[in-house]
Amino acid sequence: MPDLNLDTALQLILGLGLLNVWLLRSGNATAYRGGDSTTLRQEFEAYGLPTWVFYLVGALKVSCAVALIVGLWVPALLTPAVSVLVALMLGALAMHVKVHDPLIKSLPAALMLAMSGALLSLSL
Repeated sequence: MPDLNLDTALQLILGLGLLNVWLLRSGNATAYRGGDSTTLRQEFEAYGLPTWVFYLVGALKVSCAVALIVGLWVPALLTPAVSVLVALMLGALAMHVKVHDPLIKSLPAALMLAMSGALLSLSL
């Protein structure tokens, strides 16, 4: 295992956090779901996005999560994965704005964006 430093901590937090949201908790209601949705799929519906976007974003986020974790041993994966993640988190924030969510619902996406941006700047 690589040394535990800020880069490593951010990679683990982001990677495991994404896997948790998309693989373990996608069907669970949270206070942060967009609009009045109770599941991740309903959240995409609340944003007015087609079903294929749900699957595309899910595949990208799970792929980025795996790449961030594997990136601990294969550093070449880090910059592409975290770059995609920054773009996805900007999109997530835009969707919360689109449906006029209260700011608190944007908190997880904002935190993920901040951590992703920090990791991207550290990786360059």
